Amino acid sequence: MAFLCGGSAEERCRLDMTSKQEAIISGEQIKNMLLGAYKSFEKNYQYINDLNVFPVPDGDTGTNMMHTMAAVAREISQLQNVTVSEVGTMAARSAIMGARGNSGVILSQLLRGLGKGLAGKKRATSNEVGKAFQFGILYAYRAVSKPVEGTILTVARAIAKGAYHAVRQGEDFEDVLCEALESGKKELARTPELLPALKAAGVVDAGGQGLIVFLEGCLAGFRGEDAGELHLPPSKPSFANFIEMEVDLENPYCTEFIVKEAEVKEDVVRSTLQPLGNSLIVAVVGDIVKVHIHTKAPGLVLQHGLSWGSLHDIKIYNMAEQHQHRVVGAQTEKHGLAVLSVAAGNGIASIMHQLGAAEIISGGQSMNPPVEAFIKVIEKGSAEQYIILPNNKNIILAAEQVKKLLGAAQVDYVPTTNLAQGLAALLHFDAAKTLQENSAVMRREAKEAHSAAVSIAVRDSVVNGITVKKGQYIGLLEDKIVYAGATLEEVTAETVKLAGSDWELISLYYGSDLTQSEADKIAAELEALDGGWEVTVFDGGQPLYPLLLSLE
Repeated sequence: MAFLCGGSAEERCRLDMTSKQEAIISGEQIKNMLLGAYKSFEKNYQYINDLNVFPVPDGDTGTNMMHTMAAVAREISQLQNVTVSEVGTMAARSAIMGARGNSGVILSQLLRGLGKGLAGKKRATSNEVGKAFQFGILYAYRAVSKPVEGTILTVARAIAKGAYHAVRQGEDFEDVLCEALESGKKELARTPELLPALKAAGVVDAGGQGLIVFLEGCLAGFRGEDAGELHLPPSKPSFANFIEMEVDLENPYCTEFIVKEAEVKEDVVRSTLQPLGNSLIVAVVGDIVKVHIHTKAPGLVLQHGLSWGSLHDIKIYNMAEQHQHRVVGAQTEKHGLAVLSVAAGNGIASIMHQLGAAEIISGGQSMNPPVEAFIKVIEKGSAEQYIILPNNKNIILAAEQVKKLLGAAQVDYVPTTNLAQGLAALLHFDAAKTLQENSAVMRREAKEAHSAAVSIAVRDSVVNGITVKKGQYIGLLEDKIVYAGATLEEVTAETVKLAGSDWELISLYYGSDLTQSEADKIAAELEALDGGWEVTVFDGGQPLYPLLLSLE
């Protein structure tokens, strides 16, 4: 028999029954396969985004799946001389930790099943890898509490059937991928007939298309080829129908979080959270639980999560607002000047938005957004011109590169290295003035801003003549280490004292690992040091830095 896959030469996906021999697949091949999947998402994620109209038309399915695979690629690319079990285990764990959105969580469960199917094996036969893939699809399907036909799960089921048939026929793994891919493509083409929202918009399901992109990449990676941009038909939805579609926003808050060291069974999580919303997805790898839910009570959802273990990577956004922005953005022309600011933490992002930043990119220490991220935001934004606030010294070069690529007439940046500088610059932005006028004023004001911060040392060192031990709190003034100590309270107080006393207002932004009450206590202690200081506390939500301070 012969089975053809994609547009490649016939012999690539042909099963030669006369010379069949059980192939042995190495960990390196599985690694290359998954890296190929990530490369495929890199080149095709925007196409997937453009298809995104269900369950909420927020245009991020491709981005979410790409970032999920990016987390996998970062970890497995470091592995050398590995077994299939090691690759599978690492892929499963990194996927769930990096999963974004419902599509990303579902994809992480596919990789969880793949890892489970390869557990304990140094190498694997084609049959074993094929079954592991099948196992992964089943895990993906089971992650969703109430599957809807015409979605990613419908395509996943078709992929599983194709893989099952190929495995039963004893085909080698490349042919298993081919048959799974073709079966998935056929079902993807049917999704508009199964889901009215897709038919109204004139598109196939975005998540289902994402699985096809995933398999195309796996196939390319397994063959040792570079996954290219897929030759896909135009995907822009009909916005006339798109705007009129009834979008279920009874539960408007998309809520995601991870529970580490979880002491709870998967079915308990499902039964507890199911009454609180819809689009519930629960994914589990070991003692890690990933939850995605659309709800009207995110606080209550998080309370339940806290009772199960330690909460991490909490994300909450208003889908109604996101949908409106996307629809309006599609109908309006670009005009005027705006600020694009980098922010670490939801609290800081919200403050900057309130102060006038039109666009926010998540980033900061250890999570520097790439040039591409800036360009995409600017291209999709409503303004003709942008001023970038990097707010971290490690992001300044990226901002400079954006300016070079898009041109000084469209983009400029203010070289802000910390939160205080970013806020000072933002406070002096005037949309009525020109790009050049604003840049000059904002640069001057940023230089006048003073900042302090407290972080935690990750290694023993000697910096600026100060001996620092791993695990100690370290105080920074203007991004330079000036003090190290055992307690947060001590280091905060001593750092601020070293900054001098010429301050009237200290703005204290507490990080994701501190509570409001802890921050209030530290603020009271600072005010007690100097009667002339007024300390205001804000929820910054930033990682790595328990405290960021602006001194005025």
